[in-house]
Amino acid sequence: MAAIVYQKDKRSGITYAYESVSYWDKEKQQSRAKRTLIGRVDAETGEIIPTDGRGRKKKEESVAPKRGPVPSVKTSRSFYGATYLLDAIGEKLGITKDLKQCFPDTYQQIQSLVYFLVLEDKNPLYRFEKWSSIHKHPYGKDIPSQRSSEIFASITEDAKMKFSNLQGKRRTEKEFWAYEITSISSYSEQLLQVQYGNNKESDLLPQLNLALVFGEKSNLPFYYRKLAGNIPDSKTVKNLLAELDILGFSKVKLVMDRGFYSEDNINALFNEHLKFLISTKMSLSFIRKELEPIYKNFRTFEHYSEKYELYYQTVQIEWLNTKYRPYKGDTLSTPRHIYIHYYYNIDKAAEDEKAFDRKLITLRNELESDKRIPENESLYNKYFKMKTTPKRGTKVIVNEEAVAKAKCYYGFFALLTNETMDAITALELYRNRDIAEKAFGNLKERLNMRRTLASSEKSLDGKLFVEFVALIYLSYIKKQMEDADLFKNYTLQGVLDKLDVIECFETPGQELRVSEILEKQKVLYTSLGIDPPSSL
Repeated sequence: MAAIVYQKDKRSGITYAYESVSYWDKEKQQSRAKRTLIGRVDAETGEIIPTDGRGRKKKEESVAPKRGPVPSVKTSRSFYGATYLLDAIGEKLGITKDLKQCFPDTYQQIQSLVYFLVLEDKNPLYRFEKWSSIHKHPYGKDIPSQRSSEIFASITEDAKMKFSNLQGKRRTEKEFWAYEITSISSYSEQLLQVQYGNNKESDLLPQLNLALVFGEKSNLPFYYRKLAGNIPDSKTVKNLLAELDILGFSKVKLVMDRGFYSEDNINALFNEHLKFLISTKMSLSFIRKELEPIYKNFRTFEHYSEKYELYYQTVQIEWLNTKYRPYKGDTLSTPRHIYIHYYYNIDKAAEDEKAFDRKLITLRNELESDKRIPENESLYNKYFKMKTTPKRGTKVIVNEEAVAKAKCYYGFFALLTNETMDAITALELYRNRDIAEKAFGNLKERLNMRRTLASSEKSLDGKLFVEFVALIYLSYIKKQMEDADLFKNYTLQGVLDKLDVIECFETPGQELRVSEILEKQKVLYTSLGIDPPSSL
């Protein structure tokens, strides 16, 4: 008598089906059973998939997986409103198309992991199974932790560069691209690039650095690169230019903060014929020199911006651009026009001066009480003079000349550019970079990227890519919310939660049905630049 017996492999979690045939053993005088492996049991459909006896599908029956939407094989009701939003954003920004082109075998799994990271604020990936069981998403199945690690490890550098190339070409060539570096602290000491460096968030852990390029107007990132944590920002610009050239972006405009400034970088930008806008330190000798002729009359009515509450003036100078020619063994020097936009904020000057005076009082008290701090020795020598007499002893005297020199530049800041534009336009471009920088900080917090636990280089590289793709979705949503003024009434998570409760109903052979949608939910979709879902 034959029967089908099911047995689950505890190591793999796979259930196998066996044909069990009963027979009488004459020697042992007892009933026995002979089992023959039929195949493995599909966890969702219960269907028995024939194998070759070693847990693999028979070669003659193996079929290449179909791409695109997977037809429903069972009746189900799932949360759909928020994942529909991400589906639509992915189509609008070309993310889905680009992922499919770069990762033809795993793009749906990557998208589902991205959706989880976007919708589940700070939740670790081991919670994916619970989320997957109640949501409709591109892959449609659970992705165990081991499988997600395999997916991360399978993401190659070539595919990542191809994705950046495709996404970059979707950005407007005329807009400035902001270049920013953020730090990611790590608990792992096994990763080669985890080093102690200038942590931008004052974290005491060693770190990785992540270089990002994103559109100034769109606020959407399209390129990133992992860096060792101890590399200064200014050392990364030449490699950035080389990689942008490899990606096919020969004419770009970059906006950067003062950490990227160096003479070598300015020369490199000129030599690559690129436009740039970069902040500079007021301590630079040529910045102070060009300010001197306009310093006394800087605060004039015609150079005051009521909108930004500051004074501004622009100076055009010549930059002596140098370029080494290895084929001739010499250095060519060419004068280039460059603009310095100066700004003065009177409120910032007052705040800085008060803070400086408080610091001076602390330093003087340390000297007078003979409780000197080694770290402050240079400040003692710069801002104070010690006078000792037999009768009065030691007296601390402030170096008024040094103090006045320090205070005269309070409230000033400068932007350097080779693009012809007025000072207010330059300020708005630069401030938009600052807004995006803060947004990235918030999004990094949301994606649980503050401190990575990854111990494998490949796993970390792949996870960073998946988080980077999630960053594109989140950046789009945040920008749309800002443009529609939604932050007055909602948080980003609040918007996603409002849409997440919308359900869909699927059954084999029938069209997908979407549950009731409230008017407020329709308004949210429209505000985010997406048409509300409807039954297909």
